[in-house]
Amino acid sequence: MPARLEGELGGPALRRGHALRDGDLDARRAALATAPSRAVDVAILGAGAAGLSAGWRLRRKGFAGRLALVELEEATGGTARGGVLQHAGRRYRHPLGAHYLPLPGEANVPLRTLLGELGALDGDGRPAEHLLVRAPQERIFHRGFWYPGDYPYAGASAEDLAELGRFEALVERYVGLRDGAGRRAFSLPLRTSSDDAELLALDRVDAETFLASRGFRSPRLHWLCDHACRDDYGLGLGATSAWALLFYFAARVPRPGSASAPFLTWPDGNAPLVEHLEQAVQGDLRVGALAFDVRSMDDGDEDPGTVRIGLVDAAGDVSALRARRVIVALPRFIARRVVPALAEREAADPTAARDAFRYGPWVVANLALRDRPRGRGAPPAWDNVIYGSPSLGYVSATHQRGRDHGPTVWTWYYALAGADERAERERLEAATFEDWAQVILSDLTPAHPDLAAQVARVDVWRWGHAMVQPRVGFLEGGKRQHRAAPLGAIHFAHSDLSGVALFEEAFDQGVRAADEVLAALTADGAAT
Repeated sequence: MPARLEGELGGPALRRGHALRDGDLDARRAALATAPSRAVDVAILGAGAAGLSAGWRLRRKGFAGRLALVELEEATGGTARGGVLQHAGRRYRHPLGAHYLPLPGEANVPLRTLLGELGALDGDGRPAEHLLVRAPQERIFHRGFWYPGDYPYAGASAEDLAELGRFEALVERYVGLRDGAGRRAFSLPLRTSSDDAELLALDRVDAETFLASRGFRSPRLHWLCDHACRDDYGLGLGATSAWALLFYFAARVPRPGSASAPFLTWPDGNAPLVEHLEQAVQGDLRVGALAFDVRSMDDGDEDPGTVRIGLVDAAGDVSALRARRVIVALPRFIARRVVPALAEREAADPTAARDAFRYGPWVVANLALRDRPRGRGAPPAWDNVIYGSPSLGYVSATHQRGRDHGPTVWTWYYALAGADERAERERLEAATFEDWAQVILSDLTPAHPDLAAQVARVDVWRWGHAMVQPRVGFLEGGKRQHRAAPLGAIHFAHSDLSGVALFEEAFDQGVRAADEVLAALTADGAAT
């Protein structure tokens, strides 16, 4: 590693977030009695993909009432946000988290509507050519060379290839499977998937055991499946639900015999999606504010029938919102701290399975390169994976722009996928910038021997609770359809409720919650 490598550690505002856990909540709640208060019709807490989608849906459906969207961070978008790096005389937009969106099926009208507004689909619903991943899409480094694709074919035995074919046939069978109600076995959004008992039984076994029970023993196939689980779930194969493994491979394939849905991507990943959603609620957005107490006002309270939301800003000043309806678009571990009634409901319900909500930490690093490092074999691709590596590899922020030579920015992904996610989170927080820089260069140097000479800067972004993990039993534990049930005028929206941290799921949860609120306001006779 260079003696003095430029760069820094970044990430969400941990101190502000931990104030919810460690701060004096009783004193803040007491201050609410005399704190300034503002009345709105709908409040949305959390401006990640789910909260922004809820606001977008409300406004797009003609909601003209008073809306307030509150976000702890200074920037919106959550794990879909992006960044800008000034390097070699250019501004490079790059991801800080999610970096692609598979083309949604025609039945997903709301998401296709969003993409149409963004110019990602034409009038006939076809994807914009410049947003489809430019070839070559992916390559894999194995035995000293880069090879096309995402499976290590080089040196594969006849048995390896036979198992790969058998696994692909199994996935294809699930792609074509329909239950008695005509629902697909695995579908996006997840709530449109079948709840057939035989399929849900897959949630009670881990993916590694499932593969072994079907006679899949090839180390290459197990690596491919493990990589898939770490990629979408931040989990190793042995901890992932078999249902989630099959969902990964089958949900985005429209029909048997067809390829998986093509990917849409931008240089900064999914950031343009959340930036467009934000535009719909720009005047209603407040950043840098922590929601710490959300409760319904009963008879005898001031303004009964409303929901009071306690807020504290960066200076420590307390204020309140009073809303007819609230959408809590926060991760579940935060939502239960913020909404006392939710914690009470979960404590009283033995099926709530609150411990099922477990979160994987991630590192996303952006490397500014002076020139392309050497590599033998297949040419550079958008997605570049190293066989056997604990990382997920890297994507090139300049690939979509057709810049295949000269300076660039690579975005490197690493899921801390150990069995104990709390210990992994502690490891994430304890590691210094120098520690992570060493890990990154050690991971990539075997594939690019002159990498150290080309690195101008590395910026490391840490996500302590990057994504909810679909561990064994998650889908059935707590019965996922009940997790999103409102508590009076308090509604819930987050990808946590699906169990998979995908943009499609966060968007769907936000849209669903917004529709619930619109229906409730209409029933209440409130102006919309």
